[in-house]
Amino acid sequence: MDEAVEADTAALPDASDVLDTVATGVWRWYGPADSVVLDAIAAGLLGLPARSVRLSATAARSRFHPEDWNEAGGIANLAYTEGTVGEFRMRVMDDQGQELRIVRARCRPTLRREGGSFDMIGTIEEVTHTPASAAAPSQVTGDWRRSREAFLLDAGRELAEARSTSEVLRVAAGLSMPGFSPDGLAVFTAEGDRVRIVGHHGHDPNDAAPFVGMSLYSDHPAAEVIRTGRAIYLSSPEEYQRHHPRAWPMAERFGRKSWAILPLIAGGRTVGAWLAAFAYHVRFTADERSVLTTVARMLAQALARAGTADSQRELAEGIQESMMPSLGPDVPGLGLAGRYVPTGGGLQVGGDWYDVISLPSGHIALVVGDVQGHDVRAAGVMGQLRIALRAYAAEGHRPEAVLSRASRFLAGISAGDDHQGRPAADGEVPEQPDDRFATCLYVDVDPATGTLEIARAGHVDPAVRTADGTVLLRPTSGGLPLGIDPDSDYPRTRLVLEPGETMLICTDGLIESDGYDMTSGWNRIRSTLEQHGDEALEALADTLVSTVHGPLSQRPSGPLVDQRDDDIAVLLLRRRTLKPLLRKVGRRAALGIVQSEPQRIADVRRQLRELLHDWPSPDQVDSAELLASELLGNVLRHTDGDAWVVAELSGKPGQRRLRVEVTDSSDDLPHKRRPGELASSGRGLVLIECLADAWGVNPRGEGKSTWFELQEPVSSASEPVMTGTAEAVL
Repeated sequence: MDEAVEADTAALPDASDVLDTVATGVWRWYGPADSVVLDAIAAGLLGLPARSVRLSATAARSRFHPEDWNEAGGIANLAYTEGTVGEFRMRVMDDQGQELRIVRARCRPTLRREGGSFDMIGTIEEVTHTPASAAAPSQVTGDWRRSREAFLLDAGRELAEARSTSEVLRVAAGLSMPGFSPDGLAVFTAEGDRVRIVGHHGHDPNDAAPFVGMSLYSDHPAAEVIRTGRAIYLSSPEEYQRHHPRAWPMAERFGRKSWAILPLIAGGRTVGAWLAAFAYHVRFTADERSVLTTVARMLAQALARAGTADSQRELAEGIQESMMPSLGPDVPGLGLAGRYVPTGGGLQVGGDWYDVISLPSGHIALVVGDVQGHDVRAAGVMGQLRIALRAYAAEGHRPEAVLSRASRFLAGISAGDDHQGRPAADGEVPEQPDDRFATCLYVDVDPATGTLEIARAGHVDPAVRTADGTVLLRPTSGGLPLGIDPDSDYPRTRLVLEPGETMLICTDGLIESDGYDMTSGWNRIRSTLEQHGDEALEALADTLVSTVHGPLSQRPSGPLVDQRDDDIAVLLLRRRTLKPLLRKVGRRAALGIVQSEPQRIADVRRQLRELLHDWPSPDQVDSAELLASELLGNVLRHTDGDAWVVAELSGKPGQRRLRVEVTDSSDDLPHKRRPGELASSGRGLVLIECLADAWGVNPRGEGKSTWFELQEPVSSASEPVMTGTAEAVL
């Protein structure tokens, strides 16, 4: 074999002489000045005098066909991205818009560190072996370019709308590129010195096994792309085997003919690689590489956004789940179900919560609350307040005392925030205190008797579904939201949950959402409770949530369509019937009235009207309200104690009986008077005797109970029974 002899470089001609000989011009693009310098040959090819000249970008653009100029810009950008030499053909036009010639230019773009503009150096020569007409884009080429633009617009829109990594991969797998479409896709990322597959399409699930734990410094083209940040195009199996011999056995078994492996660049760094494999040979022209590069850029941005969203979602769900309690072990005689649904935006954390607390007395406490706001700060305050409530409840305090202490606690942590008291720097606007308040409903439940002792701090009243399916809103005494006034009082209300009844307590997000206000939203929830209240508690909880967030409410449909959705916290409590055969189906409402709250007599009247919503005689409904008000007024006026009222509706429709009983602690029995014409009192028992079908007074060990009964009119048995519900009163 002949030995190689070092060449005599002196025998080679000067580079400028060679360029002159082959009629090749030289040019340079200056990015900061947005201008191009041409030598004499290049200027002559552009139809200018044959001497060196500097042209502005506008002047240079006017010498070429607009379509070719735009195409050249895309190829130059692609060449910079891939770190290769760009080559393109352009039609040179004269001042009258006539084609002079076709030229071929080659360039190598570089990026200036200062200002981020491009510099390019290149050559230009006339294409003499191709007719001028060949450079004009054909109809097929024009259609392909329009299809490519439409494809990129659609792909960008779909990738931008993807909200998770799995959605991004699904969209990428469904992309059908114009003129050529890969039938195998894979996305790789680097974790330390290892490469892993994030997702793939067009392969069997087990096909990813050989790539598990692949080294970043392996011979696989995806690893090389991640290391270098440069795309790799392999047009044939022979080219793949020649450039990556050790990785070829892994690719050979898939039977593909061409491969494009492009870097996924986000935030200025390579975060992974996208592999597109083709079942046929692809030449990877500049147009095809441009499409693939653009898709890779969009895919990288979509994956970066989705990765951030996935991390935020996992963090938010972890925070919220850690703050949401379990419902604990089953309580004999009671059923419980709870749900928390975050709002649709932001980090999906907020201030709503529910809690179930075991009390030293053997009772359980149900808590539902809502801290102002839908951010991480609200979630943090909620966590602190929830812990404080549990601590106060565990000490054995009554419901009103628990809320009073919690209000002082919340006011204290707001006043003690670290940002308060910090002097503002020069020119800085002082920060305003981040005062947060919270609404809360606290229910002490006696599992043995069903007695509920309720304290409310600016929250929504509870609702009860009776055994016959009627839903009643139970008004309760309440105070200001927690944290507003540290010295606020929270009166206690006592109710009884009868066997077979279900109580709903929730935050206002279940009611005021999807464009509904408080009244219309409550009517929607009431209808759901009436129709599905016999379901198991877990199913009923899901039904209530789906009423707000289900498929039928994807678009706002209520009267306030611009109202923002809120978090939802729901607790359901059902008192089970231990002996179903002896269960007495009816309606019952019980309510306590203390001496200091005579205004709550209006709540009793509303409860009676809701209890009798399908009673056929409006006059009797009015009479029931009047008589109940009279009995309660007598207790508050003539005794020093509180009153306890129980209203019960029993019997079959058409034969029903209403019994209202008012109990007090006084032993003095009422007696009927004969008031004069001008007397201002003394007519209470006379009214009861005239309007009630039956009445009486029952002495008790301590105190007495006064009662009256109304019988449903006999004529109603032949009349249709009203089935409408009473109008909600909130």
